[in-house]
Amino acid sequence: MKKTAKQIMTASVVAAITISNMNSVIVHAAPSRRVTSVLPQAGFTYALGDNQVSLSTLQNSIDEESGSDKGASKKSGKSGSHGDSSTISKSVADKIELSSAVTDATPNASNITSSLLRDILNATGSVSGDEAEGEEQSQDETESSNVDNLVVAKAEGYVNIRDNPSETNGEKIGKLYDKSVGTLIEEKDGWYKIKSGDVTGWVKAQFCMIGQEAADYAQEVATQMGTVKTEEGVLKTRKGPGTDTDVMGYVSSAEEVIILGEEDDSDGRKWYKISMEEGDVFICADYVKPWLDYKVAESNDAEKKRLAEEKAKTDANKKAASKNTSDKAVKDGYKSAASYTTETSSIGSAVAEFAKQFVGNPYVYGGTSLTNGADCSGFVMSVYQNFGVSLPHSSAADRTQGAAVDGLANAQPGDIVCYSGHVAIYIGGGQIVHASTAKTGIKISNADYRKVLAVRRIL
Repeated sequence: MKKTAKQIMTASVVAAITISNMNSVIVHAAPSRRVTSVLPQAGFTYALGDNQVSLSTLQNSIDEESGSDKGASKKSGKSGSHGDSSTISKSVADKIELSSAVTDATPNASNITSSLLRDILNATGSVSGDEAEGEEQSQDETESSNVDNLVVAKAEGYVNIRDNPSETNGEKIGKLYDKSVGTLIEEKDGWYKIKSGDVTGWVKAQFCMIGQEAADYAQEVATQMGTVKTEEGVLKTRKGPGTDTDVMGYVSSAEEVIILGEEDDSDGRKWYKISMEEGDVFICADYVKPWLDYKVAESNDAEKKRLAEEKAKTDANKKAASKNTSDKAVKDGYKSAASYTTETSSIGSAVAEFAKQFVGNPYVYGGTSLTNGADCSGFVMSVYQNFGVSLPHSSAADRTQGAAVDGLANAQPGDIVCYSGHVAIYIGGGQIVHASTAKTGIKISNADYRKVLAVRRIL
């Protein structure tokens, strides 16, 4: 059981690594700002991570990439062996530090396995947050206990959680969403008493799996994620596992990405395979905190509070848009945001139509100019800025904006669609407009071309 539990409840084992050639892995950029309050993307997803960090607001100017590691800082005009396919804004390039100085960053050590285990136990409710940070000497016992008592919901939508094991006498106190995890406390007459998230109550046993069956299913439905953690910087993405492979682009600190796999380079350093706009690329595991994305239950009170907060956000954005939508053209040849607003169309449709006119313009990492170049979150931020709405320059932070939308099937024009390390604007008909890559620029794509992490309604 101990061996099986370890296989089920851990995402990966990261060995202790000696730091070398760090300057070829990480590049420093402008100081980050903390986002101290980050809501779950749909109100019930458990994100096992620290407070999120977004890049500081960047300038609109653009600078062409020279094609080498050293060229990123524009200190050398020569092309090196590690070609860089990304175009970055001048404000980012000016901040990139590629000196031979030793970085103070500390890689994740070999205790990552027990750390992940504690996080999962905390998510399922097996232990409290304080207990999860306790001594690791009880790890064997908690691993076995967690598998034996694990509960995973398997139902359409969600299962009602009641205060008593009865549909007639039990009051609804929360929802256990499909594929959510919890801990089994007691079994009685076809009901399970469980703890999940902030809810303890009874659910019908027929809609749940327990024990080893639940553990096997939990492994299938969990998404292995990673949060990039650098010291006020951005991380290079590589074509392959190793600093001797081509630089494909950059990912900002605090960005959340889906981990597709892992490989070691020739020096034994671990690299994570992730999906970005440039395709499948690799990032050094030293600078990534892995976590498992599980859903947990949500109490009625928590749901009401979340919905009220989301409504307040969208109402505030609508009010701002009604007063501050720009009537000035972005540039000659482009229409103003106000010119797309009509009495018959929604403000969301106006956002989508306004955004579409910039198709064909360049992608620039760190950029926010709709005409001279923007990256994905810079594009979304600048489009909405023309409608009087302020959004962060971070695709990870965008997953917390506005209100949650239940999937692409319910998306409306103007909604933002969030992916691993990317964000776009939904324009209707199953399509998005987005600042894609340095090669393709701003373009229109099918919204389901990659796995969608969240859909958010801003207006």
